[in-house]
Amino acid sequence: MRLSLDRLAGRWLGLRASVLLMFGRQAAAHETFCRLLSRSPRDAHALASRAHLRAGLGRRDEAIADLRALTQCHPRRSAADWFNLGYLLDEAGRPAEAEPAFSRAVELDARLDRAWYGLALVLIRLGRTDDAIAALRRNTELQPMSPYGWVQLARVHAGRDEADEARRIIGHLKRFEPRFAAQLERETGLGATIRA
Repeated sequence: MRLSLDRLAGRWLGLRASVLLMFGRQAAAHETFCRLLSRSPRDAHALASRAHLRAGLGRRDEAIADLRALTQCHPRRSAADWFNLGYLLDEAGRPAEAEPAFSRAVELDARLDRAWYGLALVLIRLGRTDDAIAALRRNTELQPMSPYGWVQLARVHAGRDEADEARRIIGHLKRFEPRFAAQLERETGLGATIRA
């Protein structure tokens, strides 16, 4: 009977926290998630929800701690958990810690385009441009009409003095995002090479 009452109490606290969030009562929702996690420290939904809430409140280090606990307790639960951890670590200026989180996200879901993009950005910051190019290529395969991966790819090639490849990407961008292409031309000093 005790286990059933504990489980019922946990569900009640989770429901209460969700209702409080719907009504914009973040402080009360945070307190409720804390109470729930004191009873069930491995509760995946509560950890993910509290991390999201803390990140929204600007409490990034606490959100990172929640996401670390979540990914340690439930390493295969969701690629999004790992992506969120990588994102916050990168935002905190910790790309070396963000890289394995993004890598785990794409391992769990190879179609998670934003994780490939985040991985590429931290690899660029870490000076690993060959790996960054591979991640950006995967991102642009998954999101061919999004300019962001293409822009970063052109910047990496330009930074590596691979002007022809950067020009080819700028030409590609001109077909569907001419403003981004023009920005890259100004930024790199390279004109586009358009191939049929």
